[in-house]
Amino acid sequence: MKLNQFTDLGLRTLIYLTQPNRETPFTIGEMASELNVSANHLVKVVHFLARQGWVNTTRGRNGGIILAKDMLEYQLGTVIRILEERADNSNELVNCHSPECVLIRHCQLKSLLHSAMLNFFEYLNQYTLADAVNNPQSLSALWRIDSLDFPGRSL
Repeated sequence: MKLNQFTDLGLRTLIYLTQPNRETPFTIGEMASELNVSANHLVKVVHFLARQGWVNTTRGRNGGIILAKDMLEYQLGTVIRILEERADNSNELVNCHSPECVLIRHCQLKSLLHSAMLNFFEYLNQYTLADAVNNPQSLSALWRIDSLDFPGRSL
């Protein structure tokens, strides 16, 4: 299974926001630059994350983005499932109907893959956003060292 780009960017955003509290919230421009992603795509992702109640956004001069909950409250399986469903709408690994597969009456592959996906999300629900970050304190230092890549870039 390969996660889609929207899910990848959603996870990067949540991981980025685990940095220790600071005086001002993170901005889209700042995040896009440091994550090396399109600000336009990031706006869409952040808007979706806010609608899920995963981030809080504030407009204005001192506005920005922060996590809405404690890192331990974000179950990775649920987060990934919701992000994948948003981007794909079907969440199916195979499409037996377009074009119609002649094997459909004799094939159980779709059912097996669906069960595997459910197990995938259930397995990941044992982990939280906190588990996805080795040391939130160290993230702040990484942004200041241009020669290092952020470990989450290859999610």
